[in-house]
Amino acid sequence: MRRVRTGLNQLKDFAHMIKGNVGYLCHAASIDHDYSHGIEKVKAIFGSRLKKLYSPQHGIFADVQDNMIESNHFHHDFYDLPVYSLYSETRKPTSEMLEGIDHIIIDLQDVGTRVYTYIYTMIYMMEACSEMGIQVVVLDRPNPVGGKRVAGNILDPKFRSFVGRYPLPMRHGLTVGEIALMAKMHWGVECDLKVIKMKGWNRSQNFWDTKLPWILPSPNLANVETAYTFVATVLFEGTNVSEGRGSTKSLEIVGHPKIKHLELVNELNQEFQNDGLKGFVLRPLSFQPTFQKHTGVTCHGYQIHVTDYKEFKPWFVGQVLMQKLYYHLGDEFSWKLPPYEYEEELLPIDIINGTDKIRKWIESDGSYGELLAIEKEGMNEYLINRKEIMIY
Repeated sequence: MRRVRTGLNQLKDFAHMIKGNVGYLCHAASIDHDYSHGIEKVKAIFGSRLKKLYSPQHGIFADVQDNMIESNHFHHDFYDLPVYSLYSETRKPTSEMLEGIDHIIIDLQDVGTRVYTYIYTMIYMMEACSEMGIQVVVLDRPNPVGGKRVAGNILDPKFRSFVGRYPLPMRHGLTVGEIALMAKMHWGVECDLKVIKMKGWNRSQNFWDTKLPWILPSPNLANVETAYTFVATVLFEGTNVSEGRGSTKSLEIVGHPKIKHLELVNELNQEFQNDGLKGFVLRPLSFQPTFQKHTGVTCHGYQIHVTDYKEFKPWFVGQVLMQKLYYHLGDEFSWKLPPYEYEEELLPIDIINGTDKIRKWIESDGSYGELLAIEKEGMNEYLINRKEIMIY
């Protein structure tokens, strides 16, 4: 199988269309197939016309660990360019940040899950560029969890936040370039947009099928496998159950000091079997986080080992596991309280889920059939809109 060519890999072929000064929105995973960073590539193509750099959440080097820890603007001495953080006092670039720029090149590795904030940084940039008449060029990259499977409820607009601004399911099945097209066609984001497509990518591919190197796009997604379990484990950010931050297997494991993990595992496995959830093994383990929840305290819980990526349904696994732990822990379980990702009033679990229906489903010990019904709400409209903008 041939290596996929990303939008960055093909940028040089489209350089003749980019006439003016350039800004580049990127992060640590904005690399080419040879591991060279996109800043080097863009600078080699445009020379002194590359005027400014921009970074999303976690910073341009993906070195900032946690949520709501902002990055500073600074001057990059090696490249002799200003770097503007779009996870700072503002998420939307200001007119001053874009002054003197004719084209913004966006090159961000997404992970295919609605709550991952880079797609919203991209759309904020599109909105700002629309206001200033700046062209946006999106360099497309693979969806690492594939482009076929769609899963999870559609976000309710009442629960919009920086981890969910638009009616997407949790696992949206789109590339970052397709998200940009969706924003323009269906979400009212008008801008001069050019998406440089990949060559050789198809929707059924997993990331390792692309033969591209994986560079962690944020500090706690070190492996491609974690991008899959993330769809399940990120839900626990809205609770006092650890999602493994501060461990070497962040977002592949969950735990809490009071979980009786060995006693509970057979009951969990039986529940998953009853619901037809397969393609993974839930392995009991204990771990001690070095930061964030339960720092320095031994937690007991589970690592999700994916055994069949086509069968694995992480969103459903995460919701069922959440419901079981809610009742297992009883008074020891709690929902995280605001603020969370700049939302001061709504519960974090509700903005992560994009609805309060799932929290209420958990609290009422709802059936798996009821969870399926929640997922179906609004899904047909999304799938119709998605079909209209798919470019692969």
